[in-house]
Amino acid sequence: MVKVVWFLRKAPHLSDDEFRSWWLERHAPMIVAKQGSMIARYVINLREKDMLPGGTGTPFDWDGMAEEWFDSEEEARRAFSLPSAPETRADVMAHVSAMSRLIVSEHGILDRPANR
Repeated sequence: MVKVVWFLRKAPHLSDDEFRSWWLERHAPMIVAKQGSMIARYVINLREKDMLPGGTGTPFDWDGMAEEWFDSEEEARRAFSLPSAPETRADVMAHVSAMSRLIVSEHGILDRPANR
């Protein structure tokens, strides 16, 4: 399993709502349409106001992160090498002021279903 984590900072010309709308309603469907057959799991995490105790008080630089899981490195390479990759990248760059990617290995420590 290969997990790719993308960090995005919204472009200054977008409000928080416009950024969220673009990512969830326009960009995510584009990713699913183009890479969906290669992605095992895709999750978008959008920043919320931190009102919880124990915070550091240090401003966080990113407005959200996306997680993409691939069954293999080969699948990830295929997804990121598609002919549509420049189009996808251009869409992101028109809506963000910064982007960073982190390839991680996930180490599950506790995985308990939430009480609902």
